[in-house]
Amino acid sequence: MSKESKCKVKICGITSTHDAYLAADTGADYAGVLVDVAASERTLTTTKAVEIASGSPIPAVLLLYNRTTADIQEAVLKIKPFAVQLLGQETPQQVEELKNVVKCQLWKSVYLPAGTPESVDMSSVRTEMQAYRDAGADYLLFDTVDISVDPPRYGGTGKRYDWQTAAQLISDSPLPVYLAGGIRPENVKSAIEMIHPYGIDLCSGVEASKGVKDKEKLERLMEEVRSAL
Repeated sequence: MSKESKCKVKICGITSTHDAYLAADTGADYAGVLVDVAASERTLTTTKAVEIASGSPIPAVLLLYNRTTADIQEAVLKIKPFAVQLLGQETPQQVEELKNVVKCQLWKSVYLPAGTPESVDMSSVRTEMQAYRDAGADYLLFDTVDISVDPPRYGGTGKRYDWQTAAQLISDSPLPVYLAGGIRPENVKSAIEMIHPYGIDLCSGVEASKGVKDKEKLERLMEEVRSAL
């Protein structure tokens, strides 16, 4: 029997109940579902998200981008996710508002620029992490912002930021952190061993095509995650 992973795994961009079962069967902990995220090829309608969240054998995380507090509250009431992940530039003040009106966990994406460590303002990121923690966020996720395109793409880039920088920030973080951005079965073991995140979060690295998960890649990913020290 394979050992249980010490690192949580969220498979994002789930677009069908079938893929939620694939993720669960290979040992993933959460299924990420995007709703009305215009920049993503994996976005779903609220109706489809309700179907997946209610049918998924693992907890569903609802991903939303720059929505009003009222919109988020309405989506949570309809979809009933385990958690909401805020993907955009939502402020700590909005997180605090949401804490008072939704009954699920709140996860917040924090973006690090792709490329070199010199491009990261460490002090600013630390201040941001603390502000979200003080506002009531439950978890943070480090993801990549690709500033080489216009407008910049937040998440879903398949690109990496500097992992040593991430390791420093995670060691200082006031909240548990999921690692996202360019994670694949081929590099997940080294990422976990170098950075020691609470969890990992990936999408394109385990796909057969956009929005369709690949069983063999998922199995390979989970084998690598379980083998990490």
